[in-house]
Amino acid sequence: MRLDKYICQHTNLTRSLAKKAISCGQVSVNLECVKNTAYKVKLQDEVFFSGQRISTPGHRYLMLNKPRGYICSTQDEVHPSVLNLIDVAKRDRLHIAGRLDVDTTGLVLITDDGQWSHRVTSPKQNCQKTYQVDLAENIDAEIIELFAKGLLLKNETKPTLPAKLVLQSKNKALLSIQEGRYHQVKRMFAAVGNHVEALHRVSIGSIILDDQLGDGEWRYLTEDEISSVN
Repeated sequence: MRLDKYICQHTNLTRSLAKKAISCGQVSVNLECVKNTAYKVKLQDEVFFSGQRISTPGHRYLMLNKPRGYICSTQDEVHPSVLNLIDVAKRDRLHIAGRLDVDTTGLVLITDDGQWSHRVTSPKQNCQKTYQVDLAENIDAEIIELFAKGLLLKNETKPTLPAKLVLQSKNKALLSIQEGRYHQVKRMFAAVGNHVEALHRVSIGSIILDDQLGDGEWRYLTEDEISSVN
């Protein structure tokens, strides 16, 4: 990574101020002054700014109880981004690990760790996502087996991966899937002649939405929750 970018990412300096600090001799690498902004910082390098060693910050992992009306995007579009609900420094470096539709509520994981995020979202990792589903019509118990075998969705040629459906009442169920296809849960129930009226994600893998979080509230993940995604 370029030295100016490194300084920018690990301090509160903008890119232009980082370049100025380097040019003015305020930055040293391995105790030697470096004025070349394009110097490539290596993993083993010790970088100092104004005599203070810059320590590489650790990754951040958060859970959010997403309310309706927000989108899982890093930027506002027609609706506001869920990142507007997160009050942390350098928020622009965060991204969403697994999206929810604008009208879907519940657990959203947010991080700046790309590899961890991939393990959450990749179907190959078998990271189950569980949803509370409220339906317009009563649920036929026979569809449990259909979901377990995989459903062929409209305009697709490959069936869904096996999903687990647990009936809670006549028109409520818990559905666990390991994919994240476009509007997948809604389309799965549409494929069996039903309509999703409300959708709420309750867990991702073994990470369960904290019931102490109100709509729009968030907290950092615990070490156990972070390490559960492997």
